[in-house]
Formats: sequence, structure tokens, C-alpha cells
Amino acid sequence: MLGNDITALPTRAYIGIGSNLENPKEQVSSAISQIDELADVVVTAHSSLYQTAPIGPEGQPDYINAVIQIDTYLGAHQLLNELQNIENQHGRTREVRWGARTLDLDILLFGEETLCDDRLQVPHPRMLERNFVIVPLAEVVPDYVFANGHDIQSTVETLGTIGIHKIKETTERIA
Repeated sequence: MLGNDITALPTRAYIGIGSNLENPKEQVSSAISQIDELADVVVTAHSSLYQTAPIGPEGQPDYINAVIQIDTYLGAHQLLNELQNIENQHGRTREVRWGARTLDLDILLFGEETLCDDRLQVPHPRMLERNFVIVPLAEVVPDYVFANGHDIQSTVETLGTIGIHKIKETTERIA
């Protein structure tokens, strides 16, 4: 639900979602619903669900990934706080870097902003290296051009689609 101040425009942001523990499809779907229920946030589009090979420690199950587009009146750090609260509600732990997780929510892009501090980097610093982010992002916003001048479709071609498989076609809301 977005705020009532009609003089300010919301910020368009993109959030990467991933899970590979405890019914990952349900984790992702539930997270999308919870994000949409946040005050001053509306989910305006989302990708299909994708099954992807894990990165990081060996022996992890495959991930379920998606990307959502939101409009929000929250600042980037306020949004990060809300997303981390949702992760915590899903039992997220941060014991092993790139380890298995119940839910991972990453702010990929936040309007045209560039942010870099000890809590948040936007655009996401590894986004352009990860096909499990770029492929669903390209589904949501197929004409996007990054600040470096590269368009999203050529980035998809460069990264390829090995290890990523669309598992749910959807033009309607998941949640």
C-alpha cells in the first residue's frame, strides 16, 4: 500500500528473491506477499520462478529465484530493514557466506540511486555476474539499460542460461 502524499513520486526498485531450504517455492511466494503488504510498498510486477544451481559451498540444494518490481515511498535503508525483517521471519541465518538459506532478499536497483555503505550497495555489486538475477530481471524489465551502458538483453546473452530453468510461467500474481 502506498502513502497518501500525491506530490511525491514513488521510487521504482527491483528485488532479487532466492530460497533453497524449507519448501523454496513457498518461501519465495510468501515473501512476495509479505513485501506487497508492507506500508508504502506495492509489488507492480514479478518474474516467473526459476530453478538455479547454487553458488558457494558444495552440497546445497538448487535455488528457486525470482525478481520483483516495486514502487515504494520508503528510503533504501528503510526498505532494507523491512526486507531483513521478512528474511528473519522466514528463519534466515547468516552463518556461512553464500550458504543454503530459507530466504534471501536483495535490493538490486533502487531508482537511479547509487549507494555504498557498510549495510547496502546499490546497484547490487554482483548482479551483472549472476544469470539467476539477470534472467528474471530481464523478464520483468526487458528494455533496461544499466548505468554502464549495457542493455539487459546483451547481458543475458553474455552470461548465458546454463544452470537456470524457468519452472513456472506466470502472468498473474504468484501470491
